[in-house]
Amino acid sequence: MTDHRSQRLFDMMMRRRTFLTMAGGAAAAHWLPTSALAQSEPKRGGILKVSCPGNPSSLDPYTGGSGFDHSYLYTMFDTLVEFDYPTLKAKPGLAASWNYPDPQTLVMNLQPNVLFHDGTPFNAEAAKANLDRGRTDPRSNIKGDLSTVDSVAVSGPNQITIKLKQPDTALPLILADRAGMMSSPKAVQDLGKEHDRKPVGTGAWKFVSFNDGEKVVVTRNEKYWRPGRPYLDGLELNVIPELATGLRSVIAGENDFVYALTPQQKTLIDRAKNVSSATGPTLGVFGVYFNTGRAPFNDLRIRKAFNFAIDREEFVKLTQVGVGEAAYMVLPTAHWAYDAETAKLYPHDPEMAKKLIAEAGFKDGMDMNLVGFSDQSSTQRQDVLIEQFRKANIRLKFSNGTVSETTTNYFGPEKRGDAYLAGWTGRPDPSLTYSLLFLKEAYYNTAHTDPPAELTQAINDSRKYEDIEKRKEAFARVQKLAMENALWAPIAFSLELDAMSQKVKGYKPNLLGKPKFEDVWLDS
Repeated sequence: MTDHRSQRLFDMMMRRRTFLTMAGGAAAAHWLPTSALAQSEPKRGGILKVSCPGNPSSLDPYTGGSGFDHSYLYTMFDTLVEFDYPTLKAKPGLAASWNYPDPQTLVMNLQPNVLFHDGTPFNAEAAKANLDRGRTDPRSNIKGDLSTVDSVAVSGPNQITIKLKQPDTALPLILADRAGMMSSPKAVQDLGKEHDRKPVGTGAWKFVSFNDGEKVVVTRNEKYWRPGRPYLDGLELNVIPELATGLRSVIAGENDFVYALTPQQKTLIDRAKNVSSATGPTLGVFGVYFNTGRAPFNDLRIRKAFNFAIDREEFVKLTQVGVGEAAYMVLPTAHWAYDAETAKLYPHDPEMAKKLIAEAGFKDGMDMNLVGFSDQSSTQRQDVLIEQFRKANIRLKFSNGTVSETTTNYFGPEKRGDAYLAGWTGRPDPSLTYSLLFLKEAYYNTAHTDPPAELTQAINDSRKYEDIEKRKEAFARVQKLAMENALWAPIAFSLELDAMSQKVKGYKPNLLGKPKFEDVWLDS
């Protein structure tokens, strides 16, 4: 499985290297993560200053909802399972090993002698408390992640046994995401909602402060369970929503690292003598979330019209200088579960879009009210879509705000907006992506409407198998059903593009495109 997936990723990087050369002739060295270049031995010490494009929605992994939260969370929280950066293959984390004694039982053996930042022990009791909280707490946004879990039992001081409602081979990789981030049960109980702002995990760094909209500060966990880690004394995670401002701050030496940059900014990085870059393929995709619980997007014809109105190839050309990939489903061509037949469902066809909205009762065209981000890159994407939809007799209007504001307003109790132009940052296992986007209780199914019964069954079926080819067949059905019902409007996949000071060493991109700093050190 790993070889097959890695070859596809390599092929995609080669195609995208060609794109980038055509777009502007970037130096080949910039296509290597900085860790691939010749470096001396890692050094301990120093504070890494990072420019972050989004304010965290919460620093509690179970109550937040923004994809931008992860780079904050990764510093303070370990996960039960981790993933290999280039392949997303599961590997040990806080769980040293795991096995399925039968298809509906997962046994996890936990690392011994691990402490939370408050000094309390991480053990089987703590793991059970976390997973039970994730499944049942009213404030939990990860109930959908753990929907197949029936019960969690302590079967030893450092062992938990998870009983499943149905076979679920995706669960280990699901536990490499928010659901597997372990918080101190004592801190959660003592702090209540304040744990959103004062988190207590087991990670390489521990929380110091959070100034909303400005900065999150973390410092070294001196009792970290991994010998010799971390290298950095701490991090300052500075909230700078405008990517251009964030890049300028790195070029000026005010910050050391900025991520989630756009292809247009690659030229500025190349011109800066004191800055290097790292890039790689990601599962990150721009798309539109629909509120299917009310008009107009409760009408399948309208959702299909929306998909037909998008010229995805033009979108990539105009907003990503040709560096990227048109998205016809939530997975890119490099992914092992990509389905070529599903990709044929929505070619650019504004006349078909006009026909569908007329059938839905909008013969004179229609207005659509969307929510989006207010930064310059996002408004450029909006302008492109506005012009494309005009050709389909659809008038788009956007209400914009910051990432954290719009995410909370759209997915939270107020449900502001009929649709939301934003990114989906991917998940380690594709079944989690589809579960989080479309199942009834999923956070990102903003109206919590029932998906087609066949889709729910297909998602469940995709978790029955360990064999990759059988899983691929199952996902072909999942993707076909999701797109035939037009439950989402994928638009374009993007590359990870990061810029960093020359003193930043050891950074490695990952397929999720969400920076992790566990291997980073500073060469002063």
